[in-house]
Amino acid sequence: MTVARHNLAPDPALPARIAAVRRFNRFYTRRIGVLQEGLLKSPFSLTEARVLYELAHREDATASALVRDLGLDAGYLSRLLKGFEARGLIRRAASPLDARQSLLTLTAQGRAAFAPLDHRSQDEIGVMLGSLPASAQKRLVEDMAEIETLLGERPAPAVPYVLRPHRPGDLGWIVHRHGALYAGEYGWDDSFEALVAEIAAKFLREFDARRERCWIAEREGEILGSVLVVRQSDEVAKLRLLLVEPQARGLGIGRRLVDECLSFARHAGYRRMTLWTNDVLHAARHIYEQAGFQLTAREPHHAFGKDLVSETWERDL
Repeated sequence: MTVARHNLAPDPALPARIAAVRRFNRFYTRRIGVLQEGLLKSPFSLTEARVLYELAHREDATASALVRDLGLDAGYLSRLLKGFEARGLIRRAASPLDARQSLLTLTAQGRAAFAPLDHRSQDEIGVMLGSLPASAQKRLVEDMAEIETLLGERPAPAVPYVLRPHRPGDLGWIVHRHGALYAGEYGWDDSFEALVAEIAAKFLREFDARRERCWIAEREGEILGSVLVVRQSDEVAKLRLLLVEPQARGLGIGRRLVDECLSFARHAGYRRMTLWTNDVLHAARHIYEQAGFQLTAREPHHAFGKDLVSETWERDL
């Protein structure tokens, strides 16, 4: 980070302010546990965890972009990435835009390794905030945003959203938003919310990080969409509960979530992906068709208080 220097007369209070900032830095690094040998009782250092975080939340990440955005030494990052690769945490692919660059992505093993670290970080910050009343939480978050703005570290988002693994509470959000949105947009009754709750409960109860995944699309803390991949059989994965919030439609989130499902399922060893939907969900059906799914079955049925036509879509991986 570079802070602009202003040609002003020396301020006699500056040394005390410097000491205050350094004191806060010591307090906060101790408070969030970054001084430990392994961050959050994980096998990863702070820098390793930050690089994993970036790879989990970026599309088309490259080493040069990580060097630029994280302020890391190129040689040090190269050694770190080689270590990740040797441990099976990342894969490299040639960039279609620049043959000199490699695109870096987490493998299924890498995502499984990162998920507990991400969950622990979420839990620890949740505990820290939970010890404060709501008014103090709001003040703390606003003051942190003010620090970012003053030091020039709060630019407009480079991308309109990020994808992340699920955290505690996210499946409850998925149930709530499905119930509310489908009631408002299609007039479905609460039996649909009950179905979503059953799917979510089964996902959490039987979750296998090697072969199942939930993605949350998020922008500055606001959830914009979600999707699940679950195991139907050893060779068949099932896409479930695709949802994009109305205010986020048009950003390509639905297609991106489906692409992530296909990529994950392919690398997890599945040979086929299937999904179940209804013919009134025109936007979702268009996404599935664009992603290479083919309609394999249709059946009239009465569900969720409506006469509907259910559809099964499938594609090879």
